Amino acid sequence: MVFFLGEESKVKKGQLRRKWIKNNERGYSVDLFKLLSRKMLKSSRSRQQTDEQPNQEQRPISPDLTVNIDVVTSLYEECSDLIFHPFKIGGETDAWIAYIDDLSDTELIDQQVMTPLMEPMPSGLTRMELKHRIRVSDSQEVSTYDEVVDQISKGNPVLFIDQMNCGISLGVSKWEKRSIEEPIAESVVRGPRLGFTETLGVNTSMLRRSIRSPALKMKSLTIGRYTRTEVVVTYIKGIADPDLINEVCERLQRIDIDGILDSAYIEELITDNPYTPFPTLLSTERPDVVSANLLEGRAGIIVDGSPFVLLAPVTMFSMIQSPEDYYQNYWAGSLIRWLRYFFFLVALTIPSAYVAILTYHQEMIPTTLLLSVAKSREEIPFPALVEALLMEVTFEALREAGLRLPKQVGAAVSIVGALVIGQAAISAGLVSSPMVMVVAFTGVASFTFPRYTLGVTVRLLRFPLMFLAGFLGLLGLMLGIIMIVIHLCSLRSFGVPYLSSLAPMKNRALKDVLFRTPLWARETRPHLNEFYNERRQSPDLKPKPPKS
Repeated sequence: MVFFLGEESKVKKGQLRRKWIKNNERGYSVDLFKLLSRKMLKSSRSRQQTDEQPNQEQRPISPDLTVNIDVVTSLYEECSDLIFHPFKIGGETDAWIAYIDDLSDTELIDQQVMTPLMEPMPSGLTRMELKHRIRVSDSQEVSTYDEVVDQISKGNPVLFIDQMNCGISLGVSKWEKRSIEEPIAESVVRGPRLGFTETLGVNTSMLRRSIRSPALKMKSLTIGRYTRTEVVVTYIKGIADPDLINEVCERLQRIDIDGILDSAYIEELITDNPYTPFPTLLSTERPDVVSANLLEGRAGIIVDGSPFVLLAPVTMFSMIQSPEDYYQNYWAGSLIRWLRYFFFLVALTIPSAYVAILTYHQEMIPTTLLLSVAKSREEIPFPALVEALLMEVTFEALREAGLRLPKQVGAAVSIVGALVIGQAAISAGLVSSPMVMVVAFTGVASFTFPRYTLGVTVRLLRFPLMFLAGFLGLLGLMLGIIMIVIHLCSLRSFGVPYLSSLAPMKNRALKDVLFRTPLWARETRPHLNEFYNERRQSPDLKPKPPKS
């Protein structure tokens, strides 16, 4: 195509030929010209395919009903589920209504739209008088074919009337949706048992139930050339930083992709560092978690078709904290929070530390314990590193098998499989009993994280740490930990340091990181960005006995 597109192509061809002559004089292959030509031909075809993506034309709707019928029919060619219904308004004016079967309420269309319009009426009715005869509260005018396609795809029928240069969208959409249930991925011990669904309107209404102030704002965008997925950015005006909201909207508007099927697509496309294994956005199914984060100045991203809402910015400590820490006594919440920090280090380092000590630093083990470990390993044919990798890979395979199998058998297979395979491996002399205990303890520790994405990251980083420990001992383990800490210090979530409020140190915010601060002592919000609405509540809420 480079050679058949006019003057510009001739120029490119001439440039290629001169480049080929120079390269041929230097002794390069004669086929270089052909290779470069093919490369530019492929690039030109790629650009043409990109330009031909199905962005709907922004042409205005014609007052000629026949033209409108032809355009919409051509747009929905070979779409057997699209219904075209012609009728006459008042027995005189031609009209035409289009909707997708099973996405619109046909009963409401008959009763509230077609029946009142087909009744006899005086001639010369204005556009406003026609709209008043339609008994649908959610109706609006659409002026371009792009808007027509958007409304029909949402399940809203579009009414076309002859000699009217606009269509009327009718809000009578109706489709099957899942009922509100307890979130599956985030179990609730104490707190609201409501979970988001795949329906955008249901999710936004649940947030409105929690935060009933008009300061709760919601900005809508459409992303995806084919899916045209509706995405809503929600925040509380006066608490969230306006620069943060602008940055979130700009990153979403930059997305140019065929389709968005889940909020995970959005998360991967707007993250600050695309190469980090750590999650830099928080995903949750719980409306109370979203409401709590909005009250701290964060922004929420709700994606139609996904029950998971994204929150930004977040920190490392946001991933380890659980919302239920604030639904129980603050002493218990602080203790459980410290247990999570401890088990985070255990899940990340214990297998590597065991491999390093057993391979290079046996003098660190007490004599009695060393003799016991040596006795259990005297018939093991593999070194400690291979033994640990074998057990870790087997445990991860059992965990994934338990997730993919049906619920009725998944838990039984994962638990029974671990017991049976572990005992069989010990009996066969492939692994030692201490290694099975280390892997089992590590697996239990990884289940304590309230965020599944953080648990996956820890499981991923465990393997390179084991390799470093197996080749360099404790020196390799410390080297790996230092590299992870340096990486965490360099991470940002929408400009907020990932280890805030520990690095950089913020004394006032640090008290809610190391401990679960009592509710009556949480006077200020976390300082995330430049804009800072500091005061959260009254400073004199500490309970005290009544005066006599």
